[in-house]
Amino acid sequence: MILKYLSAMWMAIAPALGNHLWQSTLFAITAGILTWILRKNHARARYWLWLAASVKFLIPFSLLVGLGSHLTWSHVTAGTNAGLYLAMEQVSLPFTQPTISRATPSIASPDLIHLLPALLAATWLCGFLVILFVWYARWRQISATVRQAAPLREGREVVALRRLESIGEMPKRIEVRLSRASLEPGIFGITRPVLLWPEGISERLEDAHLEAILAHELWHVRRRDNLAAVMHMVVEAIFWFHPLVWWLGVRLVDEREQACDEEVLELGSDRHVYAESILKICEFCLESPLDCVSGVTGADLKKRIVRIMTERVARRLNFSGKLLLSVGGLVSVVVPVVFGLVNGTASRAESQSQNTSANAYVYEVASIKPNKSGSDYNSLRGSPDGFTATNITLRTLIREAYAVEDHQITQTPSWLNSEKYDVQAKADKSTTEELQKLGPDQRKLERQRMLQALLAERFKLSVHFETKQGPAYALVIAKNGPKLHEAKPGESYADGIKGFDGLPIGPHRTRMASGELTVQALPMATVAQLLSMHLGRTVLDETRLMGNYDFTLRWTPEQGETAVFNGPEGSQLRADSIPAEFSGPSIFAALQEQLGLKLESQKGPVEILVIDHIEKPSEN
Repeated sequence: MILKYLSAMWMAIAPALGNHLWQSTLFAITAGILTWILRKNHARARYWLWLAASVKFLIPFSLLVGLGSHLTWSHVTAGTNAGLYLAMEQVSLPFTQPTISRATPSIASPDLIHLLPALLAATWLCGFLVILFVWYARWRQISATVRQAAPLREGREVVALRRLESIGEMPKRIEVRLSRASLEPGIFGITRPVLLWPEGISERLEDAHLEAILAHELWHVRRRDNLAAVMHMVVEAIFWFHPLVWWLGVRLVDEREQACDEEVLELGSDRHVYAESILKICEFCLESPLDCVSGVTGADLKKRIVRIMTERVARRLNFSGKLLLSVGGLVSVVVPVVFGLVNGTASRAESQSQNTSANAYVYEVASIKPNKSGSDYNSLRGSPDGFTATNITLRTLIREAYAVEDHQITQTPSWLNSEKYDVQAKADKSTTEELQKLGPDQRKLERQRMLQALLAERFKLSVHFETKQGPAYALVIAKNGPKLHEAKPGESYADGIKGFDGLPIGPHRTRMASGELTVQALPMATVAQLLSMHLGRTVLDETRLMGNYDFTLRWTPEQGETAVFNGPEGSQLRADSIPAEFSGPSIFAALQEQLGLKLESQKGPVEILVIDHIEKPSEN
């Protein structure tokens, strides 16, 4: 059961994870292109670009896409959006799977399919824990060194540090601790930074060397490099399997140290003296074992010394550089919002076109009145030229119009379930005759569209469909095999039944009462739909049975059961208004004992009908 749950969860998150990693990779590549363009400018500009690429791994574009999907763009139609939306989707969402309504057979072994997510999860967790353990051990080592270090309140180091703090207008003083460890000078902490200074190093440094090293460390504090390093360490721990994440870490340290070097040189430090101070620290001290403890010897030392000694002062960003960065940042935010906007507009336009499209079939007259009787009796009767509903909620009408169940309808106002209506709808003679000439499936679809158009006109109903991963049941064959009887040759669901319009469509029979389901010539896919209606949860047909079957299923209905079943003269009543006449097992046990089928809980694709707008109808 755990393996199947992990498999279902993996199927739900794998496409989203793949898309997120792909988008983050594209973002990092774009950042790399911008850093190359700005290679002759200050290192701090490139540093912030690399940091943005790192943080992007923690922020999925789906958040911005979701924001855009809730906006409306009335001037854009689905037709004009189609090409743009498909192009954007193919580039940004390459791992999105097409929406499916039924589980398809898999060639791979079921055990292997269920085992693979568990192996992947275990591998990721092991890597995550190993990285955390290594970093924790190093942090404990540095933390112990800081605790054992003695506070330094006087001396040439403190005097030089206070003078530099005054020049740099630091908001608060930095505590200096003298350590007997051989670690290089470094900044420990984020909110209350402490300068860890190795004992004896000052004797090997002249005043100019000392001030250069202290100035370097102060710039780490001003830039909050320790906080940025911690953020990237979180990215490395979570996405340790992505090589680009570790490469970004190298680039961040390199640009961080170069940015501090540039700031120190701009303050007037001599290049030769500054390079000598770094080399002296490397000669007598060890490099900090963690990136979040900013030292002075980080990055590629040889390249740093070459840059310090040979390069001119880096150029500041001019107007074109600032414009380039501004446009890049704006595009990175606007593009996902526009993508969500286009997607949401296309979905709404498609649903609106289904509601109010140029459909030749409409009801000529319709009457909708509130029902104030307070009776529990309700009915929904179809006829060739229309339908009559008595004491029916709007939710029931929406179910009929869009062929969905209660659990698939979301974002509903409270009155959708409480207020009831009497509805009478009639089509003219020509429309009725035209509908009778259509095939059963097409006639059913046109009837639904007519009801959709009526709801859109009278209730101002606007909807769209979404497919999400949610709780579902998988209808599978039980251990001992199916106990079903195939229908007689020539009988099929397509031969027809009495539909919503009341027209006879064939020999198929279906009766769902309280604690009883009787079907004739029904495919398993439709059986899954009936079970979904009863259980209030999507049921996916995974039996792989392709025939049409006759059976009667009996079970003990639970208290408050709300399944709909066929009453007298084609009416539909709520099952909780009828006392059960049969006492037996639960529906889960009955399926296994009587039909040789089984319902397994899992995560699966659930189609959701989202109500965008709805109003109470005006008086006739």
